[in-house]
Amino acid sequence: VLYGQLFEKQYNEEQANIQYELALENLIPDRGNILILANYFANNTQYDYAIRTLIKGGELLKDPRVFAYNLGDLYRRKGDTANMITSFLNSLEVNPDRMSSLQTLFQQFLFEADYEILQTQLLKRIQQSDAIIQFNELLIWVFVQRKNYRFALVQSMALDKRLNENGGRVFEIAEIIGKAQEYKMAIEGFEYIVKNKGVQSPFYLDAKRAALKYRKEAVVDNTNYTINELNDLELAYQEFLKEFGKSYLSANIILELAELKALYLNDLNGAIEELNKMLQLPNLSPNLEAQGKLNLGDYYLMIDEVWEATLLYSQVDKAFKEEVVGQEARYRNARLSYFSGDFEWAQAQFDILKSATSRVIANDALDLSVFILDNLGLDTTAKALQMYADAELFAFRNRFEESLIQLDSILIIFPNHQLEDDVLFLKGKIAFLQRRYNDMI
Repeated sequence: VLYGQLFEKQYNEEQANIQYELALENLIPDRGNILILANYFANNTQYDYAIRTLIKGGELLKDPRVFAYNLGDLYRRKGDTANMITSFLNSLEVNPDRMSSLQTLFQQFLFEADYEILQTQLLKRIQQSDAIIQFNELLIWVFVQRKNYRFALVQSMALDKRLNENGGRVFEIAEIIGKAQEYKMAIEGFEYIVKNKGVQSPFYLDAKRAALKYRKEAVVDNTNYTINELNDLELAYQEFLKEFGKSYLSANIILELAELKALYLNDLNGAIEELNKMLQLPNLSPNLEAQGKLNLGDYYLMIDEVWEATLLYSQVDKAFKEEVVGQEARYRNARLSYFSGDFEWAQAQFDILKSATSRVIANDALDLSVFILDNLGLDTTAKALQMYADAELFAFRNRFEESLIQLDSILIIFPNHQLEDDVLFLKGKIAFLQRRYNDMI
């Protein structure tokens, strides 16, 4: 090979190829020797010779798949997608542990059209012999990558039945589908586990919980939901808690039920009662307790119990100083000060939170910090800013009509004020929440 490369540098391709062919002719059935020769060719970007070396090496070793993974990498470098996929699938057949690394490679190097080639090859192999489970598993993964969630779910259910599994595979796919906001299909997956696996499955409780969660998402994400749908959803939550009881295991369901009552059924007192009872449960995880206190603080703020709200936020802040949930509590306390008209203190806190670990908190803090700074010095009393903060607080409490009256008052009392675009934007958000979409636009 080195001799051939010298000929190449003299632009004598014919003599170079003679040397390369001699190298192939003299190949011996030794795995290490075969790989060394293939690497010589590959390092000189002579991928065709490297591929021929490995193919012949497989023949000499009487194992055509022994170099399948190496061949896949060479075909990748050459840009031969179809043969790359074929070789990588051959390597998966020999070594199922390659599944994760192959998925990473496919994500990195395949385009959308290439997934069609991968899917076709997998289906052909499964039809010829479905004994190799990893091909079925990879096919499910391909369906997910292509957002063919229906096929992914059906395939995972079929594999679950065939292998007599406990529903874990279906649960994982249903979660992916739920996060993709295909709620009806996700619920179908969770209900499959509940109906077919029963209470003996370790995923039974989680499946019922997830089905309920995505049923709620399906209702509230639909802007045309009805009060009857909300009432049916509340009943489903109550039935779940009746079946499994109220304990630390069902605490997140209580959180969701309280949110449903507070934000959609306008039952703030009911939401507060649910969370207060939840916070008394033994063995409650610290994170769930913190989230419960944050939500409870919000609901107290919505009924004008400001001191209760700030007390709860402060408790979470103190308990989780360096964690994201603690930063969230600090942000909510600063926002409460903004609502109360203590703008300078609130702005100072938002300034600190601009460096928060959570990008969402940092961005929200930056927005409010700049907003206060821009509007605080426009008049000596900061009256316009206070009126706007009051309007935001009304909106936060779902008292939309009072918020709109306050916003209209700003436009009348302070014509052509810098807050005018903010007033219009908040009006648009309120219109959206009231499902008045033409007004929102």
